[in-house]
Amino acid sequence: MTDVMSTQGQFPGAAGESERTRRLRSLGLNDPSADEAFDRFAHLAASITRAPIAMVNFINDERQMFRGLYIPPNSPEVVADEGASWADRGIAFDLPTRQMPLSHGFCPHVVAQRSPLALDDILAYPRFAGNPVVDELGVRAYLGAPLVDDTKTVIGTVCVLDREPRQWGRERLRDIQHLAEALLSEIRLRDNLLAQQQEMFAAFDGSPFPIMLTDGPGQEIRYANAQHAETFGAPAAYGAIGVGYPQLGAAGLQQAVAEAYHTGRATVLNDVRIQSGREGQRGQQIFSFTCTPMRTARTGQINGVLTVGMDVTAQSRTEEELGTLAALLVDRLQQSGTVAGRPGIGGDSGLVLPG
Repeated sequence: MTDVMSTQGQFPGAAGESERTRRLRSLGLNDPSADEAFDRFAHLAASITRAPIAMVNFINDERQMFRGLYIPPNSPEVVADEGASWADRGIAFDLPTRQMPLSHGFCPHVVAQRSPLALDDILAYPRFAGNPVVDELGVRAYLGAPLVDDTKTVIGTVCVLDREPRQWGRERLRDIQHLAEALLSEIRLRDNLLAQQQEMFAAFDGSPFPIMLTDGPGQEIRYANAQHAETFGAPAAYGAIGVGYPQLGAAGLQQAVAEAYHTGRATVLNDVRIQSGREGQRGQQIFSFTCTPMRTARTGQINGVLTVGMDVTAQSRTEEELGTLAALLVDRLQQSGTVAGRPGIGGDSGLVLPG
């Protein structure tokens, strides 16, 4: 899912974001959820540099997000095996979530300086010795390289850590730089998918029906077409439906979207009464909404929900008619070759986005 906005303009709040955060949003990398491809890459980084901890770290304006993470297993049986390799023996490293404040660690320095950073013994560098990760996580050595995409934006880092001092040397520094360059192929793939999705959203903007896309379990708004903006206005703020559109949230739309996301089945919400936000109109409008789960083409995992609204103020529409409309939209996208259908859970069909 991307952060492509309506042709009517960007949502409030976007103007204050850095180019890095906007890029992460557009690439679908602006959250700390695990990504199998990046986890594998982190494991590769640990193997090549022979470091016990490795991360693919994306950094927005508020936090660091470890989409790729490798920490070897720390089972008592393996640790007790003196013949086990460094990658199997594991270490005690308490990282409860895949995110961290910008004040912690050394990746923000790499991003700010746009250059690699090698710290053989962090305690030997007064500038870094007081960093919270030294005391809280016991980090003593760090090696990281910036991820610079094709727009010349530094979106994060590839880094490795150790709880013991390390002499990284030129070879390891060169390795981590090569790894960062190699990872850009994955970023380019996402950029290509983004271009395809922009074409899809351009088609959505010509639709006479309000269309909205939400992303992830938090149902954060990622896109609304021109008709949606005209009908309901711009969202009050970035975030979930209930935050961006209090009226829709209070009417139960956020719950309907969440149900579609968690069950993998399309949901329908009828008789939603909204105070008209259109210029020159007063009174209530009555809407029905169909919420269809979307799945990634590679894994089939649900990653968002497509919501289509229909104004039924002047006439009665059945759930079947609204479901048919949503199905026609999906079919149109499938015929264009931009997306591919995949059977949904329980016999329903989801919308599949490449990515």
